[in-house]
Amino acid sequence: MWIIYAIISALCLGFYDIAKKRSLDGNAVLFVLSCSVLISSALLLPWAIASYFWPEIMMKTMVFVPSVSFSDHLFIFLKACLVLSSWIFAYYSMKHLPITLVTPINATRPMWTLLGAVLIFGEVLNPWQWAGIIIALASFYAFSLIGKVEGISWKHNIWLYTLLLATLLGACSGLYDKYLMRHLDRNAVQVWYTVYQAILMLLLWGAQTWLHRTDARRSAKGRKPLMPLHSSARPVWRWAILGISVFLVASDFIYFLALSAPDSLISVVSTVRRSGCIIPFLYGAIFLKDKNIRVKSICLAGVILGMIFLLLGTL
Repeated sequence: MWIIYAIISALCLGFYDIAKKRSLDGNAVLFVLSCSVLISSALLLPWAIASYFWPEIMMKTMVFVPSVSFSDHLFIFLKACLVLSSWIFAYYSMKHLPITLVTPINATRPMWTLLGAVLIFGEVLNPWQWAGIIIALASFYAFSLIGKVEGISWKHNIWLYTLLLATLLGACSGLYDKYLMRHLDRNAVQVWYTVYQAILMLLLWGAQTWLHRTDARRSAKGRKPLMPLHSSARPVWRWAILGISVFLVASDFIYFLALSAPDSLISVVSTVRRSGCIIPFLYGAIFLKDKNIRVKSICLAGVILGMIFLLLGTL
């Protein structure tokens, strides 16, 4: 059953990437991220409030949020820091790189999670699963070659490095999820890490706003700005930002449900979840008219083939 949950989560994650790309087009990155996490918190926080005041009723539902200790909140706060760091890098990458390049590369995140799963949790993979990992890694390398053809090289494009950092941080978060699911309630983790993200983003957004105003005053006096590389894009509300929150909340809820199964493998759940990259890839090919779609499709097929091998290894 946990495999089915992972597939549903993958579909939601695919539409989440499309909403993210539409929201970031010509928009301020931190504004989009701040709005999305605030909306997500507004969607989830009522679960915790209702669970506190009416626990008898909420315990009969799938959205009951039990109380957690102070030390547990610290573990959840660390999860929020990991995810938010990954998202900041991922949002900047999505804004500046083609979606048909970003989403397939980001889909290789389970490859990095796998290394940690084997080393930390002692997960043992069979030959089918190892074959899937090798195929997906080869596809990742192929995508890096396509990037060079499009003039996106590791030497001259900082956004490739932000994408890599986002992928590695996301892999760390995936490993940490398995640890949290073994010790904490899945709803408590989802609700409180989202709330902590909102608090952190408000602080970050406030700090950026203060720096922008300070730089404006310094520029008026002919002095160097404190943050010369900040984005010049003005914040613009788009309804796609709401889509980011809705699809992400749904995807995470089902994802944590899959991980809470005793026999679930984080390496497989993470890999299946990333198969949702097909949806934004098609969006980029059809609506955004991204380049080199035929070659990218072959590489994407390699990623999907790797997913199939992983699934065959679990049956």
